[in-house]
Amino acid sequence: MYKLIALDIDGTLLNTDKKITPEVFSAIQDAKKQGAKVVLSTGRPLPGVTPLLEELNLTDDGDYVICFNGAVVQEVKSERVLCDLELGIDDFNLIYNEIYKKHNTYIHISTPTNLITPNKTPGEYTQLEARINKIPIEYRPIEEINNSIKFCKIMIVDEADKLEEIIKEIPKEFYDKYTIVRSAPFFLEFLNKDANKGTALKALCDNIDIPIENSIAVGDEENDQHMIKYAGLGVAMGNARSSIKDIADFITSTNNEHGVAKVINKFILNK
Repeated sequence: MYKLIALDIDGTLLNTDKKITPEVFSAIQDAKKQGAKVVLSTGRPLPGVTPLLEELNLTDDGDYVICFNGAVVQEVKSERVLCDLELGIDDFNLIYNEIYKKHNTYIHISTPTNLITPNKTPGEYTQLEARINKIPIEYRPIEEINNSIKFCKIMIVDEADKLEEIIKEIPKEFYDKYTIVRSAPFFLEFLNKDANKGTALKALCDNIDIPIENSIAVGDEENDQHMIKYAGLGVAMGNARSSIKDIADFITSTNNEHGVAKVINKFILNK
């Protein structure tokens, strides 16, 4: 019945050592051999997820990836874009003035190839984002940030308790204008209103003629909630936030207990 499984990366595909366990690797290979689509669904850009796609042998014709928390859906081998939902300079200016400046925090723009920031000294978590995704940081003064940039997403990054305070003061109209997700305790992301992992999953399923009810989505964090709701079977990891477990159809084991492998074995391989 299930022909596609969308997997979050951190806290889901990867264990706490940031590794793919042999059990998870084997289950993914078996699912692919059986003809199921295995799709990594991540906040990362394509360069940041490519090493994992290569490790998992998910780089053939007909393999797909969801990037930037749903703002971009691509075919891996050709890099053909199926869905692309961007922001623009007006969005950046609004977030810059109403959140960044008011809270004395850190901000950067995620593009397909780098991070752009008006912070002369990039924040600790901008540097972390760059390391995770193996992409460079480019400093640009505010007057040089314009629509020549591809705004895949805009991120406010800071200590977890600082972000908690910022979130409490985000104007209500921002939630009407953007998709706002917290992908990690120190990452607050602003995306195109129509961009999230759920709408990206639906766009992919429509494009490759797989009914959404024949899809599985597995995740652990707030940015996974949309795809867990959209999928035919929404799965929360055993280590997921309680809010994610509350909306899931099924709760699997933790990322250290091969939770992804158990989902694949049960619902795709029927073991």
